[in-house]
Amino acid sequence: MSTTFPWSTNPRIQRAAQRMRAGGVVAYPTEAVWGLGCDPNNAEAVARLLALKSRPWEKGLILVAARIEQFAPLVERLDRGMQQQLQETWPGPVTWLVPTAGLVPEWISGRFDSVALRVTDHPVAAGLSLAFGGPIVSTSANPAGKPSARNALEVRRYFKDRLDDVTPGRVGNRTQPSQIRDLITGDILR
Repeated sequence: MSTTFPWSTNPRIQRAAQRMRAGGVVAYPTEAVWGLGCDPNNAEAVARLLALKSRPWEKGLILVAARIEQFAPLVERLDRGMQQQLQETWPGPVTWLVPTAGLVPEWISGRFDSVALRVTDHPVAAGLSLAFGGPIVSTSANPAGKPSARNALEVRRYFKDRLDDVTPGRVGNRTQPSQIRDLITGDILR
């Protein structure tokens, strides 16, 4: 992925990031499906996102970033071997479960002592994270029990006017959501 992240300066991405900073929920393309995102530190925004999906908070949510440095408080606490594992798979389609170390709100980690993190290689998702100024929530753009949206039209069909913005862009070339791996055990969970 380019280190310049041209999408981060796109006016529509800038608008979507501003809406997230104001507590909004936006849709954006990721590696395989469209995602819903918001400010992970805004409990009301996360609650609204979960309500849109009919998703229980206990399941937890994924955070995506453009660069590993955006996860510094969580990653710096890990031993060098674990940091190396992350660096070898990021940016890319691997989501890692990392210990929260008490640094992640419960509305993100759910009932778990770990948080799901991914440094995305999708240019729009990465650009949105940079424009926002940090990691963003990433969960598939679909109500519970429905197939994940693969284009903006499907997003609009699912959520009508209940989103604060829908970014431009298309999903990446992957056909499956990211692999989820536990950093402590090495287990592959998805």
